[in-house]
Amino acid sequence: MTSDPSSDSGLAADIDACCRLTGEFTLRSGQVSSEYFDKYLFEAQPELLARVARQMVPLLPHDTDLLGGLELGGIPIATMVSSLTGRPALFVRKQAKEYGTCKLAEGPDVAGRRVTLVEDVITTGGAVRDATNALRAAGAVVEVVVCAIDRSPAGENPLADVGLEVRPVLTKAQLDAVRG
Repeated sequence: MTSDPSSDSGLAADIDACCRLTGEFTLRSGQVSSEYFDKYLFEAQPELLARVARQMVPLLPHDTDLLGGLELGGIPIATMVSSLTGRPALFVRKQAKEYGTCKLAEGPDVAGRRVTLVEDVITTGGAVRDATNALRAAGAVVEVVVCAIDRSPAGENPLADVGLEVRPVLTKAQLDAVRG
């Protein structure tokens, strides 16, 4: 399920122009890629971040209780989507902090609540998978992740093994299409 690109027809071109880098990059999964989408380049631009967040809003399940922004790139997006929807945000660390409250997820209690994860870029889904498992262990209901860019192969759900539906704003195919 993707958002209607006609609702912001220039978004893919603007994200691609801003964020696509070429060279040799090692991804979180260990894969080596000749291109990289540096999401921090759009997340640091208020107007582009707002445009991505607006496209994400209709992708949210109607029964979402909390927006779980994943450290680090998902947090600014989740904050912006929270601002647009009035739904509380939750900030999910890569690992629980070892001091103070020792929490993995900062914000409201997740037990029994429906958490929609918010991520910047998904390729293999490793960080999302880890967060899903940890949040479920804490009692959260996690069934959907919305992301700015889905780089996984077309037609494949890299998170099917944990029963998670991926709802992207943009896919790699849409970004490739604007390159001509």
